[in-house]
Amino acid sequence: MNCRKVAINILERIINEGAYSNIILSNELNNSDLSDKDKALVTEIVYGTLRRLKTIDTIIASFVKDISIMDKKILNILRVAVYQMNYLDKVPSYAACNEAVEEAKEISDKDSKLVNGILRNFVKKEGKFDIVFRNKIDEIAFDLSFEPWMVRMFIKQYGEHEALEILEGLNNTPKMTVRVNSIKGDYEDVYEELEEAGYNIEEGCICPEAISIKGGKGIENNQAFVDGKITVQDESAMLISPLLDLEEGMKVLDLCCAPGGKTTHIGELLNNTGEVLGFDLHENKLELVKENYERLGITNIKLAQMDATKLDAKLVSYADRVLLDVPCSGIGIIRKKPEIKWTKKRKDLKEIVEVQREILENAWEYLKTGGVMVYSTCTLNKEENEENIKWFLSKHKYATIEKVFIGKGANLCYNQMGTLTILPNEYMDGFFVAKIKKN
Repeated sequence: MNCRKVAINILERIINEGAYSNIILSNELNNSDLSDKDKALVTEIVYGTLRRLKTIDTIIASFVKDISIMDKKILNILRVAVYQMNYLDKVPSYAACNEAVEEAKEISDKDSKLVNGILRNFVKKEGKFDIVFRNKIDEIAFDLSFEPWMVRMFIKQYGEHEALEILEGLNNTPKMTVRVNSIKGDYEDVYEELEEAGYNIEEGCICPEAISIKGGKGIENNQAFVDGKITVQDESAMLISPLLDLEEGMKVLDLCCAPGGKTTHIGELLNNTGEVLGFDLHENKLELVKENYERLGITNIKLAQMDATKLDAKLVSYADRVLLDVPCSGIGIIRKKPEIKWTKKRKDLKEIVEVQREILENAWEYLKTGGVMVYSTCTLNKEENEENIKWFLSKHKYATIEKVFIGKGANLCYNQMGTLTILPNEYMDGFFVAKIKKN
């Protein structure tokens, strides 16, 4: 099966059936007999089409009466073709057009003529489409391919200049980053081992334990990964666990722990001493955390299913440290999961705030006096971030902000309150973190 067909099938599952891009893409590619080069092209087409979906659909809509009544498979064939023709230099326009027409023929001759007509017109336009924008927001939404409500939200919360930087940052193609596990390997040795295995790598941009992988084969079958010397984690997420100021022998709670990147980092920083209790709402996700910590050789983690919005009396005043990487809208990780642009609605962001606040209240009960709690999200929506922290501080007079400082960087925004927002770029996801002490 060719790359385009595989890409179209994967997009069908994501756009029409709600599958998660990272999971379905990984499963389909692992079960295919495509070469590494072809797998890279499929990945580029799938993520690129999702990333630019609004722009692509607006272009297609300029050639038809009503895009909403088009056959869904034909629409995805067109989307992939337009993405390749508009954004990929390495695929000649005539080739993308011819392949799309051939694929449409398998559905019907009428559909193949429609596809042929639209794509021929697309080529004739030479990038100058008949699109009328009602306002500047719609123009930004088209240019950067975001829903207008999200553009408006970022401009309202950050101002236009920073909002545009955020939107452009979220359109970056992410590099894969791995964290070296100090329990099993030395950074320099692991770095050398990856180089010898043919990976194109560089040191992380901010975390001392990070290695950025620019090219090479998939990491899952790499010996260093199999041996537990490395684990895949974004640099933004790597910054969170060290902020707990961990000391050997401590009791630590991670209330929303799946898939386990930060949980295993805590266990590693404690050097397999103390106790890390990891909880998650979904029991099936805990299996993934268990696989991770067993592979990494971490022995101080215990897992249990729990709804973090419900208080567990047994845990009151139990923990020296609590990590709250709360469920959130996920807008900061659009680089990795571009479908979030289209699946999230404004009301979802409002509804999640109540859940976050319930978890914050319970976490505070679990923390000993003198203990530290770290609150983090992978969103850039200030209602889920700064506003939640302000709300919490107004309710708890013994809670004080410990200022977060991890160094200087163009994408590190320190708030006057003492919190940190990490803006997305090619190396890092968008993140927010606050550190609170119980006096």
